[in-house]
Amino acid sequence: MASPSKILSLPKLTLYSYWRSSCSQRVRIALNLKGLDYEYKAVNLLKGEQSNPEFVKINPIKYVPALVDGDAVIADSFAIILYLEDKYPQHPLLPKDLKKKALNLQIASIVSSSIQPLQNLPVLSFIDEKFGPNEKLAWAQRHVNKGFAALENLVKDSAGKYATGDEVQMGDVFLEPQIYSGVTRFQIDMSKYPTLKRLHEAYMEIPAFQAALPERQPDAHSSS
Repeated sequence: MASPSKILSLPKLTLYSYWRSSCSQRVRIALNLKGLDYEYKAVNLLKGEQSNPEFVKINPIKYVPALVDGDAVIADSFAIILYLEDKYPQHPLLPKDLKKKALNLQIASIVSSSIQPLQNLPVLSFIDEKFGPNEKLAWAQRHVNKGFAALENLVKDSAGKYATGDEVQMGDVFLEPQIYSGVTRFQIDMSKYPTLKRLHEAYMEIPAFQAALPERQPDAHSSS
């Protein structure tokens, strides 16, 4: 899959992804920002393809995304993005300023550990099974809103054009997929989070973010 930036003459990476996975979307954005070409391999979570023996060898916990780079196999979006940052330093995603670096990592951690795991497919399926479909949305909204309130307070004074200044960095890479998911899947009222709402609008103008959108992935129209 070609990124919107100039493609580097490097061996092609392989990304195991699911179109609607916000974790996969983070990695797609990072790959695009760094101008890295990659082969997209779809893993349909609703059909249970994450439990196929071949994929379990790649990621035993059966989650997407997973990245294969030569003989390196990395699963978990945070680990993948840090790996890309170290190996492919073009378009750095972490600033050298220690305070800004810590802020970017804090934003990424809130999204990846305090919001997304509580509204991912296995959790929502469990809530649906135990308590019914009406509780599923309420559960997701509760945890997304809690996280968004924290993020709004965290970035409202530090934000420039983007979350931590005028350059797209790691915090932005994690923020946008979660905001996008909140808006399109969980009916989150973004008027309560004016800074996040403004950032979302800014992200939607960036080609690297546009190319990573769920509906633009090759498996978007062949799965649910």
